[in-house]
Amino acid sequence: MRDPRSALAETLSQVDSFLGEGRSRLDVLAAAGTGAEQLSITTGEPQDVVVALLEGGEAPAEDVTDRIIRRIVHLRETQRRPDGSRRSYDEIAASYNATRASLSNLINSRKKTQVEDGAEQHAGRAGGPLASTTAGIERFFFGEPNGWLSAEPESALNDALQPVLAFLRSSSGSEPYSARRAVALRTAAALPDDKWQLVQGFIETLELQVRRERGMEQ
Repeated sequence: MRDPRSALAETLSQVDSFLGEGRSRLDVLAAAGTGAEQLSITTGEPQDVVVALLEGGEAPAEDVTDRIIRRIVHLRETQRRPDGSRRSYDEIAASYNATRASLSNLINSRKKTQVEDGAEQHAGRAGGPLASTTAGIERFFFGEPNGWLSAEPESALNDALQPVLAFLRSSSGSEPYSARRAVALRTAAALPDDKWQLVQGFIETLELQVRRERGMEQ
């Protein structure tokens, strides 16, 4: 298995190939419709961690159990029902034949108490979640177990960047036209309204510029 940091570094170097003068990696990703906020949602990492990793930094050290529990909370916040309400512990736990109490106890085990020297210790944790628990929760939210809950931040970000990188390649003409068109259409169809308005404005500006250069402006 490849080292997550090396894999992310390779992906970022490919993103760099799309940099123009005065543009940062965040600029390139935002132009492709995926900014730090969206990457934070996709990876389950805070925006400041996403930005640090994109800039070549490192994610803070974190216990893997803390990461799993934090991402479960993140999924309940970001993957809500159509009416905007959170998924209940009951329905999540029932999906993998567990009890609400077991899931609630797992989430609450992340509560921390401060000790006098300013360090942190975990309160009430008997042990990390079982593999069957993480697999069940991933199946509930993603349709199948995929290792997302425990993935290292670098690995999570690397995975999240792959479709963005594919879009950048297709847009730049490094893939056959039919493949570029298919990727572009799928990406455009998935954009939220506010992001689509930005893309539409860019297209209109580009069209106006082309018309000017060709002397076609009315």
